[in-house]
Amino acid sequence: MNQEKKSPKRQLGVLDLAHQFLRAHVRPGDTVIDATCGRGNDTKLLCELTGENGRVIGFDIQQDAIDSASALLDENGLHAELHLDSHANMEQYAAPESVSCIVFNFGWLPRGSHEIFTHADSSIAALEAGLRLLKYGGWLVLCIYYGGVNGFSERDALTDYLSQLESRFYTVLQCSFPNRTGCPPFAVFVKKEIVE
Repeated sequence: MNQEKKSPKRQLGVLDLAHQFLRAHVRPGDTVIDATCGRGNDTKLLCELTGENGRVIGFDIQQDAIDSASALLDENGLHAELHLDSHANMEQYAAPESVSCIVFNFGWLPRGSHEIFTHADSSIAALEAGLRLLKYGGWLVLCIYYGGVNGFSERDALTDYLSQLESRFYTVLQCSFPNRTGCPPFAVFVKKEIVE
């Protein structure tokens, strides 16, 4: 029997991994942060997962992103606190050790200008702030896009920073796609360990 090999309709991507992870770890009533709102898809999912008693705080430096995220939430009857501000300033909006999960998408705004993208200095400052905001047992979820206009310097700075987190206090798991060509984005999950 001659069967034609078929390709999948859509390959598993970095956002699929991140969203599966969020569904497994974010609970109703949690306080969570979308550090880079983009078009609002992560913000929407976080609102759905935390429910009416949860708190979702979102950041982006582009008004276009805030407007897109706000419109998506409105269409779905959801609410989040959206701020036109850098993710590096997130500590101004939440108390230390009060946040269960923080989501980052490093790179550029989908369907936006690739001339505007995240940079290592503010991104690492945001990770440091995020680790202070996380509860013990909480998670950072990172999707790292690189190559093209924004190059590799942010990717390299982020992975170097994460590799130096002390393993007694943080678990860092990196999920990549080594059999894909080009510059495939990858996910990193960071747990703030419970210390006795």
